[in-house]
Amino acid sequence: MNYALVGKILLAMGLSAALLVATPANAAASQFFTYDPIKLALAKQKIVDHDPLYLESYKTLLTQADTALTHARYSVMDKTLSPASGNKHDFFSFGPYWWPDPKQPNGLPYIQRDGQHNPAASTEGTDSARLGKFSRDVKVLALAWYFTGEKKYAEKAAELARAWFVTPATRMNPNLNYGQAIPGRVDGRGIGIIGSRDFIPVMDSLALILPTEVLSTSETKIIHDWYRDYLNWLLTSRNGFEESNAHNNHGTFYSAQVVAFALYTGQLAIAKRELEIASIRRLNGQIDREGKLIAELERTRPSSYMNFALEAFGHLGRYGELLGMPFWDSGIDGRSIKKALLFVAQYVNGDTWPYKEIDAKEATPDAINQRAFQTMLTAARAYPDEPIFEEKARWLLKQYPGQLNALILPLK
Repeated sequence: MNYALVGKILLAMGLSAALLVATPANAAASQFFTYDPIKLALAKQKIVDHDPLYLESYKTLLTQADTALTHARYSVMDKTLSPASGNKHDFFSFGPYWWPDPKQPNGLPYIQRDGQHNPAASTEGTDSARLGKFSRDVKVLALAWYFTGEKKYAEKAAELARAWFVTPATRMNPNLNYGQAIPGRVDGRGIGIIGSRDFIPVMDSLALILPTEVLSTSETKIIHDWYRDYLNWLLTSRNGFEESNAHNNHGTFYSAQVVAFALYTGQLAIAKRELEIASIRRLNGQIDREGKLIAELERTRPSSYMNFALEAFGHLGRYGELLGMPFWDSGIDGRSIKKALLFVAQYVNGDTWPYKEIDAKEATPDAINQRAFQTMLTAARAYPDEPIFEEKARWLLKQYPGQLNALILPLK
């Protein structure tokens, strides 16, 4: 990669060459983490060049960002229900696959229906949907600022972040003690930590808008302290311990969060240690010699879960680059991320998906293809020597225009 040339491109766009991550030593100082500055600069150039593969994604981004400008701030204080602590500053959610027991007069305790989402878990009564909306809005606003240079987008992202992390009356306590509660059974579970993966794009978005100074130095410090406290909770709490022992996408997203938040707060020793654990425990424990993630393929929505798990592995691969650790090429006994990505690739505009889905519509070629969109873009970036990944990714770009990930992971 010609970093000198890309540096000139970034400077020409009014961005600091410090955004480049050329060596592990400056990883903590980088303003990008999950995002690749080279790819973002490439996407910006494609928009300038009116590349038709990316203009629809750009239009989608601006539409979503302009809508986000109209949204009120989000806060955990807005939920209508309270966690067992009685403190609304504590995040609170229900397990999405748990339902009232029809055999019991009061429905308690709830019973599980794997893969069947209970709409009650996504209401304004709890924080699950609210966190997702907050994360998506901050993401599109930060990207809109990057691609347009219009500060109004960064200012709105800062307003949302200020309410969630900084303002005493509205901020969230840095824990997930009451995530994925099950009425009649438990007040919160380690499995609820899967929800805080939404703080990864928020982290990257706030890093992206940092040069605008829409957040004061003291506000930025408070947010970093929040992430540091939340990371400490992940590493020391019972819920964190439970999630760290999960042998599926939950465990991998736990590791992705630990590494991401450690990078964001400059705790490189923690990031490296967790990535080492992930290279042994997650990669070798979840991917078989054929590239299958068995724990995901056994679920009721195997295609969704397979690609979802690979999203977490993709984060870890990217963080390995920043830390100088070859996570993309890790693996023993024939197991590797590359094999898992090749397994998915064969079903993109190719072989018929052989696994049973809970809903027949989710097994259609169209559904299988769209679900692999981010997976193939990630694969094309990680393994440029494997032509099938770029071939599949390019086909997806043409077939399904308007996807935001096209701007984050553009092809050459």
